[in-house]
Amino acid sequence: MSVSLDRFDGWLTGRTGPAAVVLREHLMPVEGEDGVLFPPTFAAGEGFSGGYNIDPPPTKDQPWQDENVCLIDSVGSQANRIEPLFKEEPYAALVPQIVIEAGEQTVNLLDAGHRAGDAIMRCTPLAETVNEAFRAVERGDCSQLAAFAPTSLVFGAWNSRGEKGAQSKVPRLVSSTIRAFNVRLLTRGAVYVPSMDYSLAEVFSEQDKEKAEGKKTSSLAERGFVHNPASAAHGGVIAKGGIRRDATLSLAALNKIRAGDDAEQTLKLRRYILGLALVGLTAEPDSYLRQGCNLVLNPTQPAELIEVYRNGDRKPFALSHDDALAFATLASVAFGVGAGQTVAFDKKKAKDDVNKDVKKDVKKDVKKKDKD
Repeated sequence: MSVSLDRFDGWLTGRTGPAAVVLREHLMPVEGEDGVLFPPTFAAGEGFSGGYNIDPPPTKDQPWQDENVCLIDSVGSQANRIEPLFKEEPYAALVPQIVIEAGEQTVNLLDAGHRAGDAIMRCTPLAETVNEAFRAVERGDCSQLAAFAPTSLVFGAWNSRGEKGAQSKVPRLVSSTIRAFNVRLLTRGAVYVPSMDYSLAEVFSEQDKEKAEGKKTSSLAERGFVHNPASAAHGGVIAKGGIRRDATLSLAALNKIRAGDDAEQTLKLRRYILGLALVGLTAEPDSYLRQGCNLVLNPTQPAELIEVYRNGDRKPFALSHDDALAFATLASVAFGVGAGQTVAFDKKKAKDDVNKDVKKDVKKDVKKKDKD
């Protein structure tokens, strides 16, 4: 399929195009469809007891439901897995490479979790550039942000700690989530066996050993000097209903991106951001999510790419990753990729930023005490 610069203009002008493009991919563990996979664990809070995020949550009386949904990789996590793709060849030429140096540490902006709104950007000479770009977003001009952080327009950003008038939110155009369905919850047990009997070496007494064994809170157990069993720990899940990656490219949101009142530049900007979004959407997903969760495409269930229209119509759509890359390359040249930069981390800016928060916390504490 030959790709031209105006290939997707029907998506970018007027209200006749689709509202979104939706990708659905079926996954499975490398061990097979009935393999065990390990979801992420989350801390307890707000009525959640902690552990795997399963809805409805398992209970002691009913450890699994006939129908449930388990989160395998969240929207934010997926974005942070896809975005670093643009550091690699041949994708690196599509976006500016902004690198922050802090002594022996270097951080590419593409690795910063909050993108242009990340704390690290406030601690560089680019801080005012960031604030001004977000102020421009408030005025309806996203071209300044696209000049140094275009992926912030693809995966979303919020300059929540920016200067006054620059605390803009940029919506996420590409959102992706991986879920497992109808999961059976498993547990596992283990025991740590020390490499020698330290009580015989008179490091501590036999009585100390007997008191400490089996107690996780024991300092001897924590330091690995005595037997330490672990029972009923998280043992992963088996996805009886399969695993699915659902990804959406919101064209309705893309069509709100403008370069001020300049219609020609707005079209160039939308083409550019669409190209990056299509590259991210069609890229082969990262198969290794975490220890015990190595997922691949399920060859028995082909992926689906669908245009979804405002009236609810759904039309199958075909686009290879190579064609997405070809379009993104054309669009990036037409728009003009911003210059890459290597900037120094400013420790003073970081300290000043931290001190602002400290002062805010002190004021909050004072107000709370006054109320009490």
